[in-house]
Amino acid sequence: MASLSNSVKLKYFKLGYQYLVNHILTFFLIPILMGFLIKILSLGSDQIFEIWSSLHFDLLQFLGSSLMIIFFATVYFMSKPRSIYLVDYACFKPPASYRVPHSTLVEHLRLSNKDNPEIVEFQRRILQRSGLGDETCLAPANLYIPPTPSLEASRVEAELILFSVIDDLLKKTGTKTKDIDILIVNCSIVSPTPSLSAMVINKYKLRSNIKSFNLSGMGCSASLISIDLARDLLQVHPNSCALVVSTEITTPNYYSGNERSMVLINCLFRMGGAAILLSNRKADRSRSKYQLLHLVRTHKGADDEAYRCIHEQEDTQGIQGVSLSKDLMLIAGEALKSNITTIGPLVLPASEKLLFLFTLIGQKILKLKWKPYIPDFKQAFEHFCIHAGGRGVIDELQKKLQLSAKDVEASRMTLHRFGNTSSSSIWYEMNYIESKGRMKKGDRVWQIAFGSGFKCNSAVWKCNRTITTLTDGPWLDCIGRYPVSISQVLDL
Repeated sequence: MASLSNSVKLKYFKLGYQYLVNHILTFFLIPILMGFLIKILSLGSDQIFEIWSSLHFDLLQFLGSSLMIIFFATVYFMSKPRSIYLVDYACFKPPASYRVPHSTLVEHLRLSNKDNPEIVEFQRRILQRSGLGDETCLAPANLYIPPTPSLEASRVEAELILFSVIDDLLKKTGTKTKDIDILIVNCSIVSPTPSLSAMVINKYKLRSNIKSFNLSGMGCSASLISIDLARDLLQVHPNSCALVVSTEITTPNYYSGNERSMVLINCLFRMGGAAILLSNRKADRSRSKYQLLHLVRTHKGADDEAYRCIHEQEDTQGIQGVSLSKDLMLIAGEALKSNITTIGPLVLPASEKLLFLFTLIGQKILKLKWKPYIPDFKQAFEHFCIHAGGRGVIDELQKKLQLSAKDVEASRMTLHRFGNTSSSSIWYEMNYIESKGRMKKGDRVWQIAFGSGFKCNSAVWKCNRTITTLTDGPWLDCIGRYPVSISQVLDL
């Protein structure tokens, strides 16, 4: 009982400290303004007129000062970065016929690997602990026995995903194809010729002077890399719209070999994609959902272990696949630490910065054996969209950032319903929060994504308007069933 009382007291002490430090300027300014107002009110009309009469205005000085103020104000507003608005976005919902329950996938693995029951059993155990549900989807080519990945099958999957999300987005926003000035498509594994961005241009007959980019090999954090590229382009091209499309084509991703580090892809990755419309037009501000506040990219590729922790390669039998290192979580933790060191000062309130500074002084200067202070990012953000890379990724970030189960609910439910959809997963998570009716005007959202290389990228969005119940989206027909309880080990 005593420990509970102390815990409650500590909680309220911390709340009081945060309120005091975060509003310290207000506490100082109010007494000064009150004193000034009382002094003015205590003066008579004659005294006020006398003070006013004693002020002498020189016309030349007045005009010079006014021009100086106008000049500096113009320079400030001209050099100020353009605001980037997220008008809307759309996520791909695979057809129900592509659904792959665990039992179906395990049976498929058994039939495809009759000569190696050990690797089938290993994948079955991974599936049991993966956090994925029975409604995730795979491309049809992966479900043939044996799987039949081909360039044509990859193109068919790409067309289905890309065209579906772009159609949905154009319909939602009422945007005409001639209004799109910038196109960025990212897909890590599949990079055909002509490119996926050219495929989109051909389908929608986009303008001949469109600025198009196709990003490949960037991993699961590629969507935020695309957003960063779009932001930079929108800074130099006024009155423009950028279409960003993020996906990962699963057709060529199936690994049929026996290397344990390479079969994890079969158990985690599923179909998915998202299309995002960005704009720097002031006219789009009122109808946009979000405004981009910050975007921070961290690349650990200079370190050999980080560079090779997610690596596309051939095994000893010459079978191509993607290998995931056992040190992946450790490397992700280091990348996250570097990323939050940069983004922390941009977003954290003064109370958290002060506590972090005191801890740093105690450790580095006073040589005290204090534990490193982990800032409370819940003071900076109302919502968290952590890349649904797997149960281990979400667990690790929840632990490192000291988040609650509610904070990581969107990530866990996205992993359960759609699986690891690579770079597009953070948009399914944002849509989950919206579908639950939790996104309010002024709320701040932190998107965190990891990718091969090794990269940790994060973006901060501010909600421009309260988002009411959605009438479309991938969660529309199932949001009422979520959140669900996810067993640590499924019975397969």
